[in-house]
Amino acid sequence: MSLKPLLWVLATATTLAACPAAGRDAGDPIRLAWVEGDVAGITSIFSPDGKSTIGFVDYRQRRRGDVLEAVRVARFRDGSSDEDRVEARVGRTLQTLRGRSVIRDAKGVATVDIRIDVAGGHITGFSGLGDERQTYDERVELPPGTYWGPLIFIVLKNFNQNATDGHLAFRTVVATPKPRVFDLELVRQEGTIVRRPGGKIDVVRFALSPTVNWLVDPVIRMLTPDTNFFVKLGAPPGLARFEGPRNFAAQKIRIE
Repeated sequence: MSLKPLLWVLATATTLAACPAAGRDAGDPIRLAWVEGDVAGITSIFSPDGKSTIGFVDYRQRRRGDVLEAVRVARFRDGSSDEDRVEARVGRTLQTLRGRSVIRDAKGVATVDIRIDVAGGHITGFSGLGDERQTYDERVELPPGTYWGPLIFIVLKNFNQNATDGHLAFRTVVATPKPRVFDLELVRQEGTIVRRPGGKIDVVRFALSPTVNWLVDPVIRMLTPDTNFFVKLGAPPGLARFEGPRNFAAQKIRIE
């Protein structure tokens, strides 16, 4: 079985639920329709046109009891990297506990290093180098339905069980490079085709964008350009393609 469509986490799967939640708020934990287990894989990162390989993603996911640990590191040819680590409690719902996001430059030096304690409502870390360095120690409201990094595809994989009228919102923490807390929304779009050498795959496109009005916070809109997931529906659904930014710097990439 190819690992490439499973980049963001398609672990062992068993159906648990089949009906959408009603009256769900963005901070509520999503209901899980699939059992998450151990998975690992490496896949290539392409330029936006898909013609050049510019890096690779190393993904590791482990489950110990009801705690899921996931590490995703995107390494680029220039030596830079983006790393996300998360821990979440899994069962009937997905409840994030804590995590860390690190961005390193071409020399391997961390330019952003943020630790997120969801259970404790605490964000610490820094961004910038030298005189531009800023440190953070903030108390914020972080409900258990706070997702980022590798958890986003788990949210997407369980879209049908949690969405209302084709929309599914959740809380997130994003380095811009300052850590910001706001809501993102996955919206089901049209059915389409992803073409690959030797064949094509029928998929559904899902768009990801902030729920905040750009007039309220234009910085968030500026730092979160178009992001699309192309999903092959199945049991469980599988990620066929990702098109979007690698981080707040808005460098566009494609992952297949």
